[in-house]
Amino acid sequence: MRLLVLGGTVFLGRAVAAHALAAGHDVTCVARGTSGAVPAGATLVTADRDDPAGLAGLDGDFDAVIDVARRPSHVRHAVAALGARIPHWVFVSSCSVYADQATPGQRADEAPLLLPLPLETDDATGENYGPAKVACERALLDAVGPDRVLLCRAGLIVGPEDTTNRFDYWVARLAEGGEVLVPGAPGEAVQWIDVRDLAAWLVQAAEQRLAGAYDGIGAPVTRAEFFADIAEAVAAEPRLTWVDQDFLAAQGVGPWMGERSLPMWLPLPEYAGFLSRDVSPALAAGLAPRPLTDTARDTLAWLADAPARKPWAGITREDETGLLATWHSDRPS
Repeated sequence: MRLLVLGGTVFLGRAVAAHALAAGHDVTCVARGTSGAVPAGATLVTADRDDPAGLAGLDGDFDAVIDVARRPSHVRHAVAALGARIPHWVFVSSCSVYADQATPGQRADEAPLLLPLPLETDDATGENYGPAKVACERALLDAVGPDRVLLCRAGLIVGPEDTTNRFDYWVARLAEGGEVLVPGAPGEAVQWIDVRDLAAWLVQAAEQRLAGAYDGIGAPVTRAEFFADIAEAVAAEPRLTWVDQDFLAAQGVGPWMGERSLPMWLPLPEYAGFLSRDVSPALAAGLAPRPLTDTARDTLAWLADAPARKPWAGITREDETGLLATWHSDRPS
């Protein structure tokens, strides 16, 4: 298969290109060429997707394209240049497209979507991210048709080479041991997907020309299981102190990501559905998540030599110590 990856230099796009090469495919990556390098064996074509004609000069025929765009204009430019030339499209969307994030157990083929970002707007940051991904989906479906498109609505993507710190914060913290402040309650649900497993499934979807909308994420497990598996993987025996969301909010600790936040945690009940989606259709279609212990172990090994980066999430050890002291002081001994 001759595969076009719109991206290919960072995290998921790079993992897609690497997996496709390992599977014996001919891989061309299109990127600005400023954020990283494509895997050895891939061809890099530098292009500016802000330019409506940025992809017009791309030579050759391709069997499929995998796109990780978040800006609707980038998708519109791509389908205008390549829509008639490429028989199958795989688009990496997001679980942030859903209008109802409170109801657990929803499926991709049933859940209502947000309104798409207006045509005159192209900002895909912050609160616009979900609507922007909806607009990307709409632009692709309208131009190419649903029979030629796989929409992969990814959840939290984790693993080696992640730049966001939204998973490896917990790997590194549990590996240090001691008393660990953990948010929420043991029975709450969490979900994630290893970047390598998602990449493998996206390439498989391109090979098989799978169409439709799926949630690209593993099945939910309890927060207690999540922390237990990470602790096992990093050979640590931390003491977990469960801290409720009201306390964290009162102390100014935010959920998910951002300055002074705790990852893998969202407020309940308004986000009870975000980390508890029914992913049985994706699993039946070939998505095969590896054990969390493998992901955590590989992530810890990668962290040993990972380049310096600004964390997107987490709290400092000093801050954690102060929060734990306040939590314990408010409770009878």
